[in-house]
Amino acid sequence: MVSYKELGLVNTKDMFAKAIKGGYAIPAYNFNNMEQMQAIIQACVETKSPVILQVSAGARKYANQTLLRYMAQGAVEYAKELGYNIPIALHLDHGADFEICKACVDSGFSSVMIDGSHHPYEKNVEETKKVVDYAHKYDVTVEGELGVLAGIEDDVVAEHSTYTQPEEVVDFVSKTGVDSLAISIGTSHGANKFKPEQCTRNAQGILIPPPLRFDILEEIEKQLPGFPIVLHGSSSVPQDLVAVINANGGKMKDSVGIPEEQLRKAAKSAVCKINIDSDGRIAMTAAVRKVFVESPSEFDPRKYLGPARDSLMELYKAKNINVLGSANQA
Repeated sequence: MVSYKELGLVNTKDMFAKAIKGGYAIPAYNFNNMEQMQAIIQACVETKSPVILQVSAGARKYANQTLLRYMAQGAVEYAKELGYNIPIALHLDHGADFEICKACVDSGFSSVMIDGSHHPYEKNVEETKKVVDYAHKYDVTVEGELGVLAGIEDDVVAEHSTYTQPEEVVDFVSKTGVDSLAISIGTSHGANKFKPEQCTRNAQGILIPPPLRFDILEEIEKQLPGFPIVLHGSSSVPQDLVAVINANGGKMKDSVGIPEEQLRKAAKSAVCKINIDSDGRIAMTAAVRKVFVESPSEFDPRKYLGPARDSLMELYKAKNINVLGSANQA
């Protein structure tokens, strides 16, 4: 058993309380390698933003759970070395069952998500409460989910979305004891969040997705005043980076994300954690593809992973400042 406190990490309780009061959202950035972790910490130190380092089940398999734990500990020390001791949480993203949530609590995670949204409601309540009861023994915070997001990202796959039902949220939170609630109001996983026929096109031919269901969010806020709300699948899929990928051999057709102005609006509400993964993948892939096309003889990983890391850092700095509002809140 390793406590996250020994690693210098924090849970999300104080983070969320300050975010709701301050009208901003904490960035929750997924990582599974060193370059991603470096970029996240550099961006958040430079902008003085708190941050949640997210690890999916797929990342855990890819990078090894022990290495990831010590990378998170290294992130804490790296932030200090860079000159600012920002609050850092280590969070399990989309935990499928009690066993993986328990394993993460035992190995030093400061926060876990139990995603029982694919179960019938009562089963979701039962599974979520089981995780909460265990995690709270060790002061680890728990995120639950109501509603289903469509799309594919890592090990999370769903063909259709189901909006969160506001009339269920009070019952769910009171029965489970979760510390935050992920909801479905129109965000989606992956880089192709919507089919072209669901969107309109602007004068430049860029696909514009349907707006988020802020009416559902507002009703949930009425039902759960001051309670931390989470948005998954919130990448904006920057079209300039998609263009770089496609100009350098990629085939990202009809990629569309959530407009940043809608995310900024959400961040000013009870939404205090916004998950961003695909945007980071796109930024890194664009930089790597560009190097390979412009310097086809290059074979030193540092020469293409370095630019990928730098591109990711700039993207996340902009997110913290312009979208999430988390800059200068550490």
